[in-house]
Amino acid sequence: SQPEWEQLLTNCSAFLFYGMERFMSHILLNRLVAMNIPKCHLMILLDLVRSKQSHQRIVNSDIHKSCLHIALERPTESAMLLSLTGVRSIIANQWYTTLQENAERLEILSENLLSIARTTGQTVHSLQK
Repeated sequence: SQPEWEQLLTNCSAFLFYGMERFMSHILLNRLVAMNIPKCHLMILLDLVRSKQSHQRIVNSDIHKSCLHIALERPTESAMLLSLTGVRSIIANQWYTTLQENAERLEILSENLLSIARTTGQTVHSLQK
């Protein structure tokens, strides 16, 4: 629910979203832009996974949204909005992906950030290889 999203986002120093389709399609944009999230140092968005069911859910949801609203849910626009709310660093998918590819990314991110203690920049660089 929206209140749960808001509570999670405002009370975290790091946030990981691992889910289907676009992260921003799961929260209300008008509420997000009014939020202040300066405590969140890192947000990892492993989204943009598409299945037939998730795609149909998004299509049904997008029917009720303006073109501008849909555009704000794209990866670059999402990162800009989250940055404006106070999130300090954002690691996010840029293109649609598979569950397997996202699972591999999560494993690499976890290993680099938690086990090896690399910086976020070093971790993103390791994802690009």
